[in-house]
This record gives sequence, structure tokens and C-alpha cells, in this order.
Amino acid sequence: MEPLLTVEQSLLQGMTAQAAFDGQPANLVTLQNVNGMRVVLMDIGATWLSCQVPLKDGVREVLLGVNTMADFIAHQSFMGVTVGRYANRIAKGCFSVDGNDYHVSTNQAGNTLHGGEEGFDKRRWSIESQSANTVTFSLVSEDGDQGFPGKVNATVTYSITDDNQVAIGYKATTDTTTPVNLTNHAYFNLMGAESGTDCREHRLMIAADRYLPTNEVGIPHGELVSVEGTGFDFREAKLVSQDFMSDEDQVPAKGYDHSYLFDAERDTQHPVAVVTSPDACITLSVFTDKPAMQLYTGNWLAGTPNRSGGEYSDYAGLALETQYLPDSPNHPEWEQPSCFLKPGEEYRFQTVYQFDC
Repeated sequence: MEPLLTVEQSLLQGMTAQAAFDGQPANLVTLQNVNGMRVVLMDIGATWLSCQVPLKDGVREVLLGVNTMADFIAHQSFMGVTVGRYANRIAKGCFSVDGNDYHVSTNQAGNTLHGGEEGFDKRRWSIESQSANTVTFSLVSEDGDQGFPGKVNATVTYSITDDNQVAIGYKATTDTTTPVNLTNHAYFNLMGAESGTDCREHRLMIAADRYLPTNEVGIPHGELVSVEGTGFDFREAKLVSQDFMSDEDQVPAKGYDHSYLFDAERDTQHPVAVVTSPDACITLSVFTDKPAMQLYTGNWLAGTPNRSGGEYSDYAGLALETQYLPDSPNHPEWEQPSCFLKPGEEYRFQTVYQFDC
């Protein structure tokens, strides 16, 4: 537990003391509700920096993060950022649109990860509007940005409600057909970001019958498979550690770093994922109208700076990244809406994180 103002003041001081990528200091926004729950957001990367959940004996910071801009610039784990233009991976950075071939920025093992070398996470988003409980960030991604076709106008709106929901709404338009896939890359540890608790001791439910196997660098083999009889089956809540590393598909990734496809006909009023802290004090329910979600158990977090001047260990937090399936531009056969946004259309999705204490 940390005093409420300690977390917030530390962020305000540390994140603005040094210039961001563009040479100017960051701008931070705090949203709050009547219960004392607060979230801190930043215009650099439209980033979710902090989520302080009130409990009977204080507040608990449940998001992994950093306290200084120097650490934010240096770290490679995408903590809390908005990623795009295309979240997750595109094989070899290659895809085709209307007969035209494109090769976009590659930044991991010869593939494109989270938009390339200078993805949306490294940009200063404009603060379009804000109130006590809502803020909207906007970004213009010009034609040719990281090699992607078309000019994209994107907005991300964060809202906090009095029943302890954090809602993230995504919108985008384009003047040329282009793949768009936005998500937030928050890492959750419901015992507390600096508690040292392993995220594998959380209980997890994922309402999905199929997952997507990948190769040693996270690129899909091409076919979704049933979770039945595998360690990827979270249809009934279980400890993340229960079947950890029990599948051949988990070994190259050092754990879970895989996407689940949801039933297209599902009731979106029901959660796609539910996480419970080891002490059962906090339950996080995730609701979304996006077609899929990447479960990542922080397998490569070791060495990432934390807020206390130290470093996180592997498995310090888990990410639940709602999105299209990875490498979707090259797999039109998958049973999900097209990841290609066309002129005259609007990319429009929402993900809600409900915290119950």
C-alpha cells in the first residue's frame, strides 16, 4: 500500500522533469471518481501511467510502471502505452492492399511489433478535451508513417466511472485503405505493482475456445486451434501457474504470449477475461467488443525499471491486450472482421476494465 498522493506526486514530478521524445515535457492528466479511485494518464503515448484502486485499508497501485521520463524512454516493455498503427506483430513487416505491396518498419526479429520503430507509443498525442472523469487524446499519423499507407486520424478516450470502471474508447478514420489495430499495453498486478508478487499466482478466466499458436518469434502458424486439453484452456478460472509451460507452444515464449479469438456472436455485456488477486481483495473483469485478446504474462520483463528505483522481474505483471489477431493483414481467412480500415469507415471499439473490491 502507498499513500494516494505519494504515487501521484511522484509521477507528476518525475515524468515532467525531463523532456520527452520531442524535446518538450510531458503533460499528465488525473481522473478520479467518488470512491477515491484515480488513474493518471500522459499525452506521450496516450499512456495509462497509474491505476490506484481504493481498498478498506488504503489504495493499491495495480499497474506496472515507471516514475521518470528517462526510464519511460529507456524501457522496452510498452507499459501502459497506446500501441499502433498496428498492435502486435506483422510477419516480416509485409502485407498487400488492393494489389499494392507494402513493407513497413521492422523492429523485432525482422518483424513489425506494435507499429514499428516509432509507433504511436512514442508520439505526443494532443489533449482534445478533459474533465474530472474523462480525457480524449488525438493523433494524426501521416501517409507513409513507418511505411503504412494512408493518413490516419486516431482518438483514444479514457473514462472512469463511479463503479470503478476504466473505459478506453478507440476511434480512427483514414483516407486510404490501411491496417489499423489499436490497444493498450497495461500490465496488471492486482497485489500491487511493487509488491514483488508473481502474476502467475493470480487466478484467470478467459472466455475463448480457440487460441493462435505461434513460432519462436511470435508469428502465427496460420491456424487457430481448440484450447481443449491444453494449458491454454482458461474457460474455467484457474491459477495462471497451473499449466504454465506445460505446452510446447509456450516454450519459445517462456510462457503465455498468445492471442485468443472470441465468439463473434457473444454477449459483449459478459466479460472476456476475469483476473483475481492472490489475496482475493481485487477482481478485474475485462469487457470488449474487439474480436481477440493477447495474453502476455510478462515473460521478458526482467531488467525493466520499476517505480521504486529497482527493476521488475519476469512475470511481474500480466497484459490483456484486446485487439485483432496478430499478422491479420496476411490472414483474411480468419473468422474476424477485416483489420483493414477503408475511407468512409470508422474504426470504433471499446474495452472496459472493471475493478471490484
